[in-house]
This record gives sequence, C-alpha cells and structure tokens, in this order.
Amino acid sequence: MLKTRIYLSLILTTIFFGCNSDKPASVSEESVVSDTTAKHIKPFNPNLPTIGLLMYDGVLTTEVTAAADVFTKPSESGEQLFNVITIAESKDAIVSEEGLTMIADYTFANCPKLEVLFVPSAYDMWEQVHNERIVDFIRNKNNETTYTVSNCAGAQLIGASGIAKGKKIVTWIGGGKQLQIDYPELLVQDDSLVTYVEDGKFSSSNGNLASYISSLILLEKMTSPEHRAFVESYLYLDRLQDWETEDKN
Repeated sequence: MLKTRIYLSLILTTIFFGCNSDKPASVSEESVVSDTTAKHIKPFNPNLPTIGLLMYDGVLTTEVTAAADVFTKPSESGEQLFNVITIAESKDAIVSEEGLTMIADYTFANCPKLEVLFVPSAYDMWEQVHNERIVDFIRNKNNETTYTVSNCAGAQLIGASGIAKGKKIVTWIGGGKQLQIDYPELLVQDDSLVTYVEDGKFSSSNGNLASYISSLILLEKMTSPEHRAFVESYLYLDRLQDWETEDKN
C-alpha cells in the first residue's frame, strides 16, 4: 500500500511538471511596468539643463507640481527640453500639506548639477528654516544655479540661507512684514500689490497657483515666447482665465 502511494505521488509529480514545462515564461511585473505605465517617464539627459524641485514634509503640492507641469512639457515638435527632478533630504516618503505621498528622485547627497532650483513653502516653516541640512543645500546649490526661484514662504528659506542679500523678493499675501523683520537684508516687496518679482538670478511669487507665473516667466526666459505660448496652450490656461465668461443660457 505504501509503495502504491509513493508510485502515485511520483506519477502525479511527473505529470504536473511535464504539463507545465512547455508553457512560456511568465512576464514579470517589472517588465509589465516598464513596457506600459512607465513609458511616459522621461530619461535623464546630461546634455539638458536640470530643473530641481525641492521637497519636504508639509510642502504645498502645487508649488512642486506647478514647475513640473511647466518644465516637463516638450517642444512643439516633441523634443524634451529639460530634466525635471525632485530632491529631498532622504529617500523617505514625503507627505505634502494636502496629503499627497511622494518619494524624491534624488537626495541632497547625490543631487546632480542644477540649472534652476525651485524652493517651495509649507504653512508652517519653522521646522524647515531651522533645518540646517535644507538651508545648507540651498546655499550650496546657489553656487551652481543660474536661477533660484522661491514661491510663497519659500522666501524664508532664501532669507535663512543668506544668498539673496540686497535682492528684491516677495512672499505669501500677508507675510511680507514678518519676512522683512526676520531678514532685514532682503528687499521685501509689498505682497498686497506684487505677485511676482525678479532681481538678477532670483525670482519669487506669492505661491500656490501663482507658482505657475514664476515658472512660465522663467520658462520663456530659458526658451522663447513661442514655447511659453505653446505650453500655456498645452495647459489650457485660456480656459482657466475665461471660465466665468461661458454662455450660461
């Protein structure tokens, strides 16, 4: 009886493996991802200027995605014009103010050379302003960037880094008075009147959706008015500007 069971087991095992030996190798999950959902990912081209988007916990999502939205758009002929990367202190997940979870492409330790650094904000900047690793990163990258952009309270990090002494800057609406007290070496503009300002390599905006303004103006400077117009059409900005004028009859 025992021998019969052993023989049956051997026969069943042989049949099982025999039936499966002719099946094609299964497609790995990694292959599926690389062949489908990752097709849109743009390769890092060392010959292109690199746009760096700083991130940290509590960052305002729009102030990261606005620059990405603008600078990742191709030329009208479909050519990639920039590398757009996100950077954080570590590879730990970042959770934005709005709850979006993100993981940076690079850390402070391995960040490539940047042509532009975008410095966003959070609603509470105390932790970021007192994080010497973030402040040092901004200060060090300023030695290589052609342009440095702050949006909203990102201006506080510019002030803390000391890289824009004597330069015009604007922050969130209502935040200018305290910014001037904290960093008297900055030429803080009236945020009730000024949405965007540039001074040399530095530019800044009130943040949130105004971050598109700082991105589009810089895009035009780095490319052409024609490309900016193409990107604005790509983004349907005319629809946003005219959304109250639709025929309601």
